[in-house]
Amino acid sequence: MDEFIKMLDPALDYVEHISKGQNCLITVESNREVVTCPYCGTESTRVHSVYKREFQDLPIQDYQVVIQIRNRKMFCDNPECDHKTFSERFNFITYKARKTERLIKKILILSSRVSSVSASSMLKSDTAAVSKSTICRLLKKNASDCG
Repeated sequence: MDEFIKMLDPALDYVEHISKGQNCLITVESNREVVTCPYCGTESTRVHSVYKREFQDLPIQDYQVVIQIRNRKMFCDNPECDHKTFSERFNFITYKARKTERLIKKILILSSRVSSVSASSMLKSDTAAVSKSTICRLLKKNASDCG
């Protein structure tokens, strides 16, 4: 399982997974020793706290996947920075997003071919729990990328 997680991001380590029904919850954590402040670019090694963050990803073997990351909040030691703490960020998911970029891409491809109601129904059956309104919001947000 660790090699699947490394495909998502080499900075992640597999911790454990739990399968229940058609769902799989995968817990991961960062292996970075140094994290860069997204606001000023200063590197930090001091951990403020750790919190759990969950998001959906592409399915594995017809299991809907939710990844739970033990996300770190770090201290920024730059006195010039406006932020004293910041959350560790990753390239495969935008800040505060609930779905990975690759899952969003799959949702957009499918929903460009069928109605949002049909896309929602198809995705819920084997890919991810996605509502009609979420699909509409993603389509609106990504309209400039599609044209």
